[in-house]
Amino acid sequence: MAQVFSQPASQIIGLVLWGLLVLILVVPIGWTAFDHSPWNTGQFAMPAQPVPFSHAHHVGEVGLSCQYCHQGVMTSASAGLPSTEVCMTCHSQILKDAPILEPIRASFRTGKPVVWQRVNKLPDYVYFNHAAHVNNGVGCVTCHGRVDDMPLMQQAAPLTMQWCLNCHRDPAPNLRPAQAEFSMDWQPADDPRKLGVALLAHYHIHPETLTDCYVCHR
Repeated sequence: MAQVFSQPASQIIGLVLWGLLVLILVVPIGWTAFDHSPWNTGQFAMPAQPVPFSHAHHVGEVGLSCQYCHQGVMTSASAGLPSTEVCMTCHSQILKDAPILEPIRASFRTGKPVVWQRVNKLPDYVYFNHAAHVNNGVGCVTCHGRVDDMPLMQQAAPLTMQWCLNCHRDPAPNLRPAQAEFSMDWQPADDPRKLGVALLAHYHIHPETLTDCYVCHR
């Protein structure tokens, strides 16, 4: 039987078919890798701020509680940012003439808020409530990382849907007693799983309801 395609044509067709197979296998893998990479999720991003505020200094060294600056964290969906008056509580006396703090002093003089850049970003179609998490045993470190070690604030977690669902499906390992909510270095004295199960009952958390779509998409 005569050969339908010449040998060069057969080689080209073979290369094309192999190329298509590679694309079928590689493209989804590459896309998935990119989709979960820091370039896409923003993890480790460190936006430039009008004032280089150091959590490592204020939280780690001075010992300020998260609530001192983020006063809405236990009462509202948004944790809130500190007003200039909060900053000037200390900086009217400490480093009061430092050039680096001029944007804070200018804000205090004019009444115009400092425009801070958001570090942890969620899509507009995602509803996140700080109070609901903090009042039910999820500590700040779980999502924001060890801010007491961050000279400049960065996004510690990927904040992807999968990342959130991993905790919603099994929240017990991430729960802590109310008195440890704002602790940066808290560690359970007993078995974390056993404590987590006890805290599920304490906070009346039912994991089977936490994966309903409406919980995060409203």
